[in-house]
Amino acid sequence: MQIQVGYELTYRCPTPTPMILTLSINDSRGSDLIEPDRLVLTPAVPVQTYRDTYGNRCSRILAPAGLITLSGNGVVADSGLPDPVLPWLDQEPVESLPEEVLLFLLGSRYCETDLLSETAWQQFDAVPSGWKRVQAICDFVHRHITFNYGQTSPTKTAHQVYRDQVGVCRDFAHLAITLCRCMNIPARYCMGYISDIGEPLPHSEMDFAAWFEAYLGGDWHIFDPRNNKPRIGRILIARGRDAADVALTTSFGRATLESFRVWTDEWNGEEGQLANLPN
Repeated sequence: MQIQVGYELTYRCPTPTPMILTLSINDSRGSDLIEPDRLVLTPAVPVQTYRDTYGNRCSRILAPAGLITLSGNGVVADSGLPDPVLPWLDQEPVESLPEEVLLFLLGSRYCETDLLSETAWQQFDAVPSGWKRVQAICDFVHRHITFNYGQTSPTKTAHQVYRDQVGVCRDFAHLAITLCRCMNIPARYCMGYISDIGEPLPHSEMDFAAWFEAYLGGDWHIFDPRNNKPRIGRILIARGRDAADVALTTSFGRATLESFRVWTDEWNGEEGQLANLPN
């Protein structure tokens, strides 16, 4: 299966504004790229690229005063299979975890383990460890939170989401990550594209999505408390401790988002299928 993915974001800056962009498909999918999702800037400005602490591909620009449009369009080869489900996997004791994984047991900007530890142990101590415990956490979060774009904010934390019981996909992910960490399961935040391939109509307007990965059986595995079901066509952009590490754009000055489009579609390789390309 081939999947066309892309985005178009337009910002207005009152003065020249430095920005960091985390919009490129993750290198873990590099071998699957049929058409690279190259960053296009309108107007064109110089771009510096680098890898951040977590290996994500980032770009630095100085956005000019006025409007600037960031866009990209790529085609990715995908197995067409849903996310794997491996219920026999167990979690490793903390003392046996690799050192590079320990960071993902700790509290972070949006994941206050100190405030939710008692809640987590009350809810999940009796659940079998490993995959079943992570899935129980996802089931709980999926039931506990109502999805609503109008009832969240960029500063909402896992504890606030738990209290308010409403949010968007990043809030689902933050709460599940926090509960996993409280139960000594390393968990990291993921951001990228999720297609509607295989999903019944009607489809909602496309957006970037958030999910998380839990470290079980010596490797990282996908969990998605917002949808709470295996999905087809999940394409990673970036990973980190939480959303603070993988912001799509970070501006060092005022930058107002004027328009925003994301697309993820099955592609048959015909030129006419590239209708979603930015003008």
